[in-house]
Amino acid sequence: METVVNLSRKEQVIRKAAELFREKGYAASSMRDLAQMLGIEAASLYSHIKSKEEILQSLCFDMAAEFRKSLQDVEKMKVTAGEKLKLGIIGHIKVMAKDLVAAAVFMNEHRHLSQPYLREFLLLRINYINRFKTIIEEGIATGEFKENIDTKLAVMTLFSSLNWMPMWYDPDGNIVPTDLGEQLADMLINGLRKQKL
Repeated sequence: METVVNLSRKEQVIRKAAELFREKGYAASSMRDLAQMLGIEAASLYSHIKSKEEILQSLCFDMAAEFRKSLQDVEKMKVTAGEKLKLGIIGHIKVMAKDLVAAAVFMNEHRHLSQPYLREFLLLRINYINRFKTIIEEGIATGEFKENIDTKLAVMTLFSSLNWMPMWYDPDGNIVPTDLGEQLADMLINGLRKQKL
């Protein structure tokens, strides 16, 4: 996780909670556990945060906004569908790499959101995935990608590859997020491209 100075107390609480949720899972984590991690009384937590679910909502919806913004910037570009897809993949990886702990909670713990928040979150996620599907469809329509591609399968394969990243990516390793995004994009997009004769 990147080091950020001057975090508000609420932001500090949310970051610690993300670590706790990733380590123990949302359901097994309590406000008492969180207070212990922060070295404060459980009652003091409620002056910064209303509930455990408020923290989960904040983590999930803030990450969703980051993902949407990274893709919006790419969608505006006047480039080929292949380049858009590549930049979309790199953007997705960069958002996750910026905060791997929050990304892991976003991927694995969102199912604990209560209604109507869960429905709203799932709609945002479907919309985001469909926007990648639209880029693939654009590539098929322009002849850049193969015509017989099952776009749903293509986009699900893409997200299956991307969303495991918080489990295995080492931010202290040799590969930076942009390079990782480039490599993944090349592997995935080459399977979509029409082979040149």
